[in-house]
Amino acid sequence: MVKAGRGIGATIAVATPIEVREVSVLYGANCVLDRVSLSAAGGEFIALLGASGCGKTTLLRAICGFVAVATGSIAVGGRDITRLPPDKRNIAMVFQSYALWPHMTVAQNIGYGLKLRGVGRAEIARRVAELLAMLRLEGLGERKVTALSGGQRQRVALGRALAINPQILLLDEPLSNLDARIREEVRHEIKTLQQTLGITTVHVTHDRQEAMVMADRIVILDGGRIAQIGTPEEIYNHPNSPFVASFMGAANVVPLRVRSDGQLACDGIEIDPSLLVADVMGHWPCDTSVSVYFRSEEARLCPPDHPSGGCLLLRGEIVQCSYPGGFYRYAVRIGSRQYLVDDVRRLAIGEAIGIALPATALHIYPVD
Repeated sequence: MVKAGRGIGATIAVATPIEVREVSVLYGANCVLDRVSLSAAGGEFIALLGASGCGKTTLLRAICGFVAVATGSIAVGGRDITRLPPDKRNIAMVFQSYALWPHMTVAQNIGYGLKLRGVGRAEIARRVAELLAMLRLEGLGERKVTALSGGQRQRVALGRALAINPQILLLDEPLSNLDARIREEVRHEIKTLQQTLGITTVHVTHDRQEAMVMADRIVILDGGRIAQIGTPEEIYNHPNSPFVASFMGAANVVPLRVRSDGQLACDGIEIDPSLLVADVMGHWPCDTSVSVYFRSEEARLCPPDHPSGGCLLLRGEIVQCSYPGGFYRYAVRIGSRQYLVDDVRRLAIGEAIGIALPATALHIYPVD
């Protein structure tokens, strides 16, 4: 990774680590963050992922200094910043609403933080011109931000954050106001820029695909606590709990019971009677109840009389069909339950069908 000095004019940031240790945040008597610990290496891109109200933005605001920490500490580059005011932390934040000054031009917005720091006009102009080129905003410096598109406003907000050469960049769902096509384009732009600058970045999102595409590691939050931390591959392929499995797209759930004879059983669901638990789930103890989670794209539709071939085979009927684009998504009723399965073939509603689930598609958790 290329590094440069800490001067205002430096284009490449020094890669600075951040460490959050046992941080708790209270809103009155409500514990919004409960002993959260995580760290990011210098230059790493971390995504905070979770449902609304799980504490993602609160954690970001605690790092930035906008929210007081009840217990725990936050360190940047080894320096404890827990009790420092926001303007003393050398951390920049891009807000969901962008928070741009509507009466200012693009150049004035980008250079605003430098002006507050007493930087000279010539240096501000040089730095702004550098960022306009970097963010593909050349020729727009004198335009009011109200005359820009959503994607351009997002770049201006990013430029304003980067202008002060922060050690840490915080992004609070900055793409949520963009339409789907622009959002996909800008997420790749941000990731490329972050890698070029080598700046440590913490990004809040509720979009699973966004986190997978942009992050080096993902932190999944649930109810103010960390549910799992890992690379996108680790989180996707090895979710450590039913919550994480469901949140990462494995929303189909099959309740199974391992019988005393080693066979699988499920009330209201027909399973190949020759299928042993060891065929698909390893050696679970007998008389054990488990929940099996799987993703719609990892299942395979087959004739209901198809040999299981070591797969978990469920038999049912197609009751609904939709076309998201490039494949069909079927709702298959099996007993009292429905499961979503993707397939490139056009099949008829009412058709008897089997769902074949290879062992690699299954995420299995014991039922308490």
